[in-house]
Amino acid sequence: MASIGIRSPPTPRSDAPSPRQKFDADLLKAYMKKLLSSTFQTATWPEPKDRDNVKAWMKEIGDRVKERMIEIQPRGFKYVVVTQINENRGQAGRADMVCHWEETDVAAREMYANDSLICICIAFAIA
Repeated sequence: MASIGIRSPPTPRSDAPSPRQKFDADLLKAYMKKLLSSTFQTATWPEPKDRDNVKAWMKEIGDRVKERMIEIQPRGFKYVVVTQINENRGQAGRADMVCHWEETDVAAREMYANDSLICICIAFAIA
């Protein structure tokens, strides 16, 4: 009787393709850290009439992170960037992720917080 969810390792083949290139998540994390810090260092949570600023920040961060991902590895991956910005009222919070994918796929996460806002950016490179 076979166990559900457990697979045998693949049989090596002489005609198997070369291993896929892995995305450099450390290079991306360094960029994300610098980007969030420079963007939000002096930023404050906007008044209700200026909440469109939050949408603009999220779009700009997402676009710039995706552009950097393409610069790091232009081919062979699909890119997903999720950006969340919240008002910082001293609340506790936690963000986790669990992924089941190929060994070449990676996720990079960076968070920035000041007295006014919290930004979490998660980027996925999926082969």
